[in-house]
Amino acid sequence: MMTSSAAVKRLKYCVNGEWKESKTGKYMPVTNSSTGELMAEAPCCTVDEVNEAVEAAKAAFLAWSSTPVGQRAQLMFKFKAVLDENLDELTLLVAKELGKNMDEARGDVLKAIEVVEIACGTPMMMQGDALMNVSGGHDTVLYREPLGVFAGIVPFNFPAMIPFGWMIPLCITTGNTFVLKAASLTPQTAVRTLELLIEAGLPKGVVNLVTCSRKEAELLLKHPDVRGISYVGSTDVGRHIYSLAAANGKRVQALCEAKNHALVLRDAALERCALGIINSTFGCAGMRCMALPVICVEEAVADEFVSYLVKFAKERKVGCAYDPSTELGPVVSEGHKKFVTDWIAKGVEEGAQLILDGRDIVVKGYEGGYFVGPTIFDHVKPSMSVGDCEVFGPVTCIKRVKNFEEGLALMNANQFANGSVIFTQSGYYAREFARRTHGGMVGVNVGIPVPVSYFPFAGHKNSFFGDLHVLGRDGVLFYTESKCVTSRWFDEEDMQETKISTWEGTMNRV
Repeated sequence: MMTSSAAVKRLKYCVNGEWKESKTGKYMPVTNSSTGELMAEAPCCTVDEVNEAVEAAKAAFLAWSSTPVGQRAQLMFKFKAVLDENLDELTLLVAKELGKNMDEARGDVLKAIEVVEIACGTPMMMQGDALMNVSGGHDTVLYREPLGVFAGIVPFNFPAMIPFGWMIPLCITTGNTFVLKAASLTPQTAVRTLELLIEAGLPKGVVNLVTCSRKEAELLLKHPDVRGISYVGSTDVGRHIYSLAAANGKRVQALCEAKNHALVLRDAALERCALGIINSTFGCAGMRCMALPVICVEEAVADEFVSYLVKFAKERKVGCAYDPSTELGPVVSEGHKKFVTDWIAKGVEEGAQLILDGRDIVVKGYEGGYFVGPTIFDHVKPSMSVGDCEVFGPVTCIKRVKNFEEGLALMNANQFANGSVIFTQSGYYAREFARRTHGGMVGVNVGIPVPVSYFPFAGHKNSFFGDLHVLGRDGVLFYTESKCVTSRWFDEEDMQETKISTWEGTMNRV
């Protein structure tokens, strides 16, 4: 890590719409991933400051939840306009602190805007149900109501989309308030986006932001005033968050690791599929849970397919994230580069054939950047952990299989099940795959099977802990609870009744 020649900015935390200097003595470095230079420092907020954020959210809840839902939705209309106006600024910020190329960074922000647009329709999505005369003279109405304070604990890899797409828009437009624990490696995007939300008219205390270590974040899992936790990150931490927060009576959605597999059958359009897989597996430098790092290929076409994959990988331009011509930017930090390269070394140690090695790549003029080039292992066996564990970098594993059944069984044996993909021209195998795969998000000739945000981001197995996913109808249900109101109005005959059943109004059978 190099010190930037420009002054290093010390970030603040936000409570009640006010940006405050932390009393901490510990600051966490935020680097430019393409140069290695120190850009900013994020405070490791104290326990008192995290408590302060929760208290502000709690204090704001009553007034905000009582604000008509149409007015809350109006905030999203204004927020969308502000995000559109500042799209280029946010894109550059994501590219610099994270390392995504400009197109990928722009997509990160656009996916946040996508959910903001959906949240503009919250008055429709929050509507309940009603039925007149459910039993003699009784009518029942179901309302959906906000719960209170929610907390979001987010990873570094989507600093716009995850907090300001997956979490905040549906949370606050349904009437809740929010405490964001921003990612310490990429906090500037979150800070700037919250500034824009405040500019759009966010009332004080509705969204608050801290940066801190796991130790201080643990408070959110047990705090009596936090009603729910939304988390994205590693499986071990996700399992801990789910267990501890649920034990303290909180709602939890924990989106965790993945090792998405694709199955390439002999009838697939191999060259076209290889092009798509290159984007899926090396896009965002592999730093996304919907990357496609494992390709199961039928042996009959494996050599031909692998030759295409290597050819296209070598053509991928590695470079500075904010150079418009870059196709593969750096990983987020020096520590993460070591994590990825250690996994490559482990794959070699395990006996996988390293047919393309991206460890020694150097980008001229950006020698301090955290670059890892496209890396491909062939002949990866089920016993090799490099093919089963999340590497979170531009590393692709080829597993050769005899046929559809062997490939499907191998894929389903994995502990993770975020997404799965099949490449084929066969309708029969496509249907069989969609029906029998464990993946929660399935692609047929689609390398990144993430649905548009009208649908939930639906991981399975050890990729998700909880009952309700982010986005779609699940997202609205997660941030609300149902209240059923049953009413009866007496007529003259009713008033003369002298005997009333102990099952009054709750049973229709006689």
